[in-house]
Amino acid sequence: MKSQAKTCLKKHWFIFAAACLIAAFLGSEFSGALGFSTVRSLGAAGQSSAPKTQVTENSWEGILATIAENDLQAGRDAADRAQQAAVEAARKGDPAFGRTRGVLSEVVNQITSGSIVVTAAAAAASITGSESGGVALLVAAFALGLAVFWFFIQNVFPVVMRRVFLEGMLYDRVTPQRFLFLIRVRRWRRAAWTMCVRYVLYLLWCLTVVGGVVKRYSYFLVPYIVAENPDMSARQAIGLSRRMMRGHKWECFVLELSFIGWDLLGILTLGVSDVLFTNPYKVACFTRYYARLRALAILNGLQDAKLLNDDYLYEKAPAGAIAKKYGDVIRVMNAPDGERHSLSGWRGVLADDFGVLLFPREQDRVAEARRADRVRLFALMDDVEGTAYPVRLYPLPEEERQKLVESLNYMRRYSVWSLLAIFLSLSVFGWLWEVGLHLVSTGELVNRGVLHGPWLPIYGTGAVLMLTVLYRLRGRPGLEFLATILLCGTLEYVTSLVLELATGGTQWWDYSGYFLNLNGRICAEGLLVFGVGGLAVVYMAAPLLDAALARVDRKLLVTVCTVAAAAFFCDAVWSQFEPNTGRGVTDIEGGPPASGYVQQAEN
Repeated sequence: MKSQAKTCLKKHWFIFAAACLIAAFLGSEFSGALGFSTVRSLGAAGQSSAPKTQVTENSWEGILATIAENDLQAGRDAADRAQQAAVEAARKGDPAFGRTRGVLSEVVNQITSGSIVVTAAAAAASITGSESGGVALLVAAFALGLAVFWFFIQNVFPVVMRRVFLEGMLYDRVTPQRFLFLIRVRRWRRAAWTMCVRYVLYLLWCLTVVGGVVKRYSYFLVPYIVAENPDMSARQAIGLSRRMMRGHKWECFVLELSFIGWDLLGILTLGVSDVLFTNPYKVACFTRYYARLRALAILNGLQDAKLLNDDYLYEKAPAGAIAKKYGDVIRVMNAPDGERHSLSGWRGVLADDFGVLLFPREQDRVAEARRADRVRLFALMDDVEGTAYPVRLYPLPEEERQKLVESLNYMRRYSVWSLLAIFLSLSVFGWLWEVGLHLVSTGELVNRGVLHGPWLPIYGTGAVLMLTVLYRLRGRPGLEFLATILLCGTLEYVTSLVLELATGGTQWWDYSGYFLNLNGRICAEGLLVFGVGGLAVVYMAAPLLDAALARVDRKLLVTVCTVAAAAFFCDAVWSQFEPNTGRGVTDIEGGPPASGYVQQAEN
């Protein structure tokens, strides 16, 4: 079993180690493996000679204690002093860590100063009618939140984790989506109840002399049983675990004891070896142990053993069963794919590397429809090939939601006219967004941007670059998000620098004082917005717009795009000589020195 566990761990090390690490952070299991993360904080606490009151007076607990001992205003004053001290420290420190402007700065200040606790206490006090009652309500709400978190997350994650390990025994591919297994079969609450009953019963047995030790092994298999069939009742799952472990408790104890060398290594490495190897190795081994006891239970006809009916966790599904449930996927997989052979030369480079189709032909449209089917059914192709668990053959029907993103075919290729329409549309949207934000924040309607027309080309340019330059990353949303941040950050920084140099020092935006900014040209807050907005454009907005444009008469589309592009070009040329400046556009907080405006006026 250990040899099999090591082989399995080599194939799935990343997701197995990640599952155990998540369990440790959640406090479900393996919490001791995080000892290396607390050594530094414990050492820092041991070296501190400050009185305890100074350590806690600006903490959340200190603010809450101040409110309880004095009044809400005293807590608010303490939080304000802490927040002001943090802002002053940021002003004197590295400008990149400014905390005087922006939403992210406000969030950081609210959390670090304890102001968020004061706000919550004030809201609770308004409900109860008294400050002491507000504090009590706040504490009760916090306790209730912890209880809900334990019941639905900490309590259930061992089942989720073991499902991942069970599927990894036989199959080469286990995706992070399998962490949502209980949600997809709509059995999360039932699994939570079963695990809660197990915990309560074990807690009661711990009050006896030896009951805690014995029942630890009696209930040892419950998470595995629930992971295989979460539809079982708590009584059935716990009872089956007791029957399966009868005569095997000492055997299980000896198997646990055989890892003592690895446990000692974990102590010597402060838990690092546990995180990287020992914890997933143990779970992989005991997953094999469960499979062995399961086979014995079925062979011996134990009561309720027939409920362990997920056979395809332990053997590959026959071709006939796959063909019956995955007919649509098989048809798409067997369809001839002449797409790459139909595009060659520079047209092939544009299509394959940048997702651009110049003057689409009828065969290109057929190929795009075939690509849309492949994107929609891509996740199920591994099931057909036998490299992933066949979700459609699970005894409980998994919910197959037709994702809007997949149905839009985010891997589509765009024509030149579609890209031009997307550029103009996103430029206008960016202008409406900037004008709207300024109107809400100042009450003034201002034509934002360097151009005179209703468009901000930086938005349209960013959208087109994301759709073309990052085309090969569309199938990997995580990398797409990071690359979008890098691309848009570079574009915004270069645009700010070029505009400033070209107009004699005039600035159209300045992020000085924002948390995590670079020379006031870009900031973390803006980049995160660009990242999220970029994903929305690539996976939702652009496909929707392209699908809508496909239904428009081509001559009308070409005419409208040509006229709009000509107007934009004329505006861009005019703005080179007479850029849009003035109130609400270039008179920004922390903006350029007076000489910049004088030089602009002289020009």
